[in-house]
Amino acid sequence: MFPSSDLSFSASSMFSAYASLTGFLMLFRSMLHDFVPEQLRSYLSGLLDRFFTPKSKNLTVIIDENFGFNRNQVFDAAEMYLRNKIGPDTERLRVGKTPKQKHFTISIEKGEEIFDTFENSEVKWSYVQSENEKSEKVKRYYELTFEKKLRDKIMGSYLSHVVEEAEEMKRNLRVVKLYSRDVYASDDDDGSAGGNWGCINLEHPSTFDTLAMDPNAKTKIIDDLERFLKRREFYKRVGKAWKRGYLLYGPPGTDIDCNAEVRDREAEDQQSEEAKRKVTLSGILNFIDGLWSSFGDERIIVFTTNHKERLDPALLRPGRMDMHINMSYCTGLGFRTLVSNYLGLDGLNHPLCEEIEKLIDSTEVTPAELAEELMQDDDTDVVLRGVISFVEKRKVERSKPKKEEAFIFKAKVVGDDDDEKKSGSLNCVKKKACKRKGKFKTY
Repeated sequence: MFPSSDLSFSASSMFSAYASLTGFLMLFRSMLHDFVPEQLRSYLSGLLDRFFTPKSKNLTVIIDENFGFNRNQVFDAAEMYLRNKIGPDTERLRVGKTPKQKHFTISIEKGEEIFDTFENSEVKWSYVQSENEKSEKVKRYYELTFEKKLRDKIMGSYLSHVVEEAEEMKRNLRVVKLYSRDVYASDDDDGSAGGNWGCINLEHPSTFDTLAMDPNAKTKIIDDLERFLKRREFYKRVGKAWKRGYLLYGPPGTDIDCNAEVRDREAEDQQSEEAKRKVTLSGILNFIDGLWSSFGDERIIVFTTNHKERLDPALLRPGRMDMHINMSYCTGLGFRTLVSNYLGLDGLNHPLCEEIEKLIDSTEVTPAELAEELMQDDDTDVVLRGVISFVEKRKVERSKPKKEEAFIFKAKVVGDDDDEKKSGSLNCVKKKACKRKGKFKTY
């Protein structure tokens, strides 16, 4: 062992050694800067950092707002998903709301972090927003940080989980939009009007629950829609586009009234009219098939008509109009829905409703007509008695024999000039006879 006196140093000797080392380092740095090229200096610096800086156990994934020229689906999904992950520790939030939105939209501000747990693994989300040198465009992206050993799990099942959760949130918040070229910026619900198109939210209160139609038919439609939405992979497997067409038809005057009745016209050239009809039908078929084959999946097209019997079979076939739904006159069961909607009561618990249902099932009356009767008074009994009176009156009207339709027949005209004789339709004969102030007789 060395004696303790050999290991002791004076304060002056230590200061002298420190000064000598500092001077040497400064000289070495000056020589390195003057004689070593900058690229070599950067390489040596990086090499030293590699050896002396401990390696990080984490991996950070950048999720940009745009992917090429398109929106990045993962970015939009993350923005939606993280709204439900905001906790009490978050210090800065962004809040927004359009005039017609019912709820506030909340998201994290730049620099904020959110921690999430997935299958006992923790990840960290950071929102970053930066501007380029010219401050022309803001770049937005999310940083997702996690341990390197979790790479496969996070890049696979976790990000898929984020996208699926975001899609479910969108479905719950989904609003049907009507797009038009006539929407002004002040009325646009997306805040993007000013180009060619703007949109407004379709906020119609009607739902399947309030629809006054036969419950069995309603259930059939709902089941078909739900089955269609779940069959994306099925449609791919059978080689068919994931699209479906519904034909709603019913007599004029019902809720499906299109105000487009087809009237028969006498054609001068039957062959020419037939050719025109084929051209028109061809155009309609091309239009429908073009919609089916256009880009996009999960497409539903609804056709409406008051004259299904006049449509060409080529339009009605499966693949164009897959399901035909008869929106006919109101039924007794449909009336129960109307009573619940307009009077707020269960039709089974009111003595007059059973009588009304039997009357409705035996005549032709539309849901719209009954709805109008249900709004005639605030007294339930008065309203229902009025409905009975209305339906009974309608039943009597429907039971009367219909007037015979006008038909074409020949007629002999006797005018001032007895030699002038012509034949034609009734309207034509009357017009000519009146003009000549003569008489006419039929045979």
